[in-house]
Formats: sequence, C-alpha cells, structure tokens
Amino acid sequence: MDIAPALDERTSPLIDPFGRSVSYLRVSVTDRCDFRCVYCMSEHMTFLPKQDLLTLEELDRLCSAFVRRGVRKLRITGGEPLVRKNVMWLFRALSRHLDEGTLDELTLTTNGSQLAKYASDLKDCGVERINLSMDTLDPQKFKAITRWGDLTNVLGGLEAAERAGLKVKINAVALKGVNEHEIDDLIRFAHGRGADLTLIETMPLGDIEGDRTDQYLPLSLVRARLLDRWTLEDIPYRTGGPARYVRIKETGGRLGFITPLTHNFCESCNRVRLTCTGTLYMCLGQDDAADLRAPLRASKDDSVLMEAIDAAIARKPKGHDFIIDRATRKPAVARHMSVTGG
Repeated sequence: MDIAPALDERTSPLIDPFGRSVSYLRVSVTDRCDFRCVYCMSEHMTFLPKQDLLTLEELDRLCSAFVRRGVRKLRITGGEPLVRKNVMWLFRALSRHLDEGTLDELTLTTNGSQLAKYASDLKDCGVERINLSMDTLDPQKFKAITRWGDLTNVLGGLEAAERAGLKVKINAVALKGVNEHEIDDLIRFAHGRGADLTLIETMPLGDIEGDRTDQYLPLSLVRARLLDRWTLEDIPYRTGGPARYVRIKETGGRLGFITPLTHNFCESCNRVRLTCTGTLYMCLGQDDAADLRAPLRASKDDSVLMEAIDAAIARKPKGHDFIIDRATRKPAVARHMSVTGG
C-alpha cells in the first residue's frame, strides 16, 4: 500500500495553538509617516535609524517565506508605506506571487498623501483595492487630527486611485467629541462614490501625549445611534480582516465595524504582523514578539527562518488584552501603532 509522503515542514500551512490558520500577513515597511495623527503617535516622534530597517530585498524574502507557508493575503503598511524610498520595487517583486497564483491579494493601507503619485503604479503591480484612512471631511478638523495632513491632498489621492481603477475602502477612527457627529456624512460620502466605510475604535497603543479616555467612542454606541437614521442589515461579507459588516439599506453600501474593545475579534484571528525591523508580533495587543531578522540573515537557506516562524506561530495567543485604563490612563501596550503597522 502506498503511503503519502509527509508535508515538507517548510511549506506546510501555519496553524496556531488554537487551530486557526494564519493566512494573512501585515507588513510594516517603515515606522515613518508624514502625518502625526493624535490617536496614533506623538507629534515629536523618534523614528528608527534607517540602518535598522530591513532592506526591501529582505522584506521580499520574508514575505515570500510566509507565502510558501500558506499566507494568501499581504497588506503593506507603515507608518505611511508610500514614504519608504523605492517601495514600488517591493510591490513589483511581490506581484510575482499573484501571477503564480500562490497569493490571492496584495494590498496596502495608506493615508492617501502619496496616492496621486503612485496609484497607477500600484494598479500595474496587481493591487486591486486599498484602505484609505480618513477620519473627517472637515479640512480644519482633518488638520487638527493629523497635525500635518492636508485634506485636499488626500482627496486628490482618492480621486487618483479611483481613476486608476483601485477599489477604495475608507477607514475612520471614531473619536469622541471629534468626529462622532460626522459619521452620517462619512457614510454618504463613501457610499456615494461606491466605497465601503469601516469605523474603528481607538486602540490603546503607545504614549500619544494625550488622554485616550477622552478619545474613546464605543462603536456599540455609534451603531445604536445609526439605527435611529439608517436600516442596518447584517451580512456575511468578509475581507480577511477583523471588520464585521452591515449593509445600509438606504445607500446599498457596506459599513464595517472594527471593535477591539467593545467586542473583540480574536476568535477568528488569522493575522500576524511583521515590522520593518523583522520583528513578528503574533498579536497586536500583546508584547510577545519573535525576531526574524537574525535567522533571516544567518543563512541564505530558509530552513532556520522557517524554524523561527514555526516557533513564533506556536506562541500565538488566544486573544488580546486591550482595555481603556481610566485609572492610570496608560496605554495597554507601550509601542506605537506605527511601530507594529497600521
């Protein structure tokens, strides 16, 4: 009787201790950003020395190793990924996995500041859809939230993406007392141009020189308010991430909710995050991490790297411990969102 050969451990799927398949890798290519959003980072950030970052070739090799292990979706993030010098080289390199059929999606999250320059190139690299962060339609409020951003520039980038044929999902962080009364306008704006809108609760990561207890707006409250004006229909639509979607009957468009605090999404987590220095975080809301830079550089052969990846996935926790700490007002995790990848 023939016995099927065992799967090569270097190409077998990545399964965590709770039986979840890791099929989604978020990759930060830089911790730098040309905005300083109040919920994300301090205005006076100290960024990593450029020599500490992985090269684009090393990022390609790491991503490709994860693709060999069953990752089907790659999201390039930052900081702002499009401020990384020569970043389009990485998109072009990774697009070969789309051509080979070993990758389902190559995408990115961006603040839109560089989209006018890169939208067509991204489309040429096989990027079909992007996430665009935009928390308000008010230019002055946009400036206040981002500190350094220009809404006109971002809207120009959005239009360039649409002209290039990119499907856009708009992400908005719900901020108490800031944009909570603009959500209806954001829905109309997004759905009026055929874009999805996803609302996100502020996450307690990093010292932002402010008080997150003042920022935190539970999306359970937002949803209850929306029900006074809109008809929300739960739908099974998923993009591979943590958002849970409804369809708004009046617009026909989709609205997503990412709720790390009011209703965590850990039970179905299929994601890990790679930083621009080669550190792998198995959970956004935990400090445990694995160094993949050392094994990557230890050998041109990937066997040591694959062993390190396996060891890391074996430590993936069941869930995060996010909490808005009103007593100490300290972040749940000390590192900034821009370090791990937005």
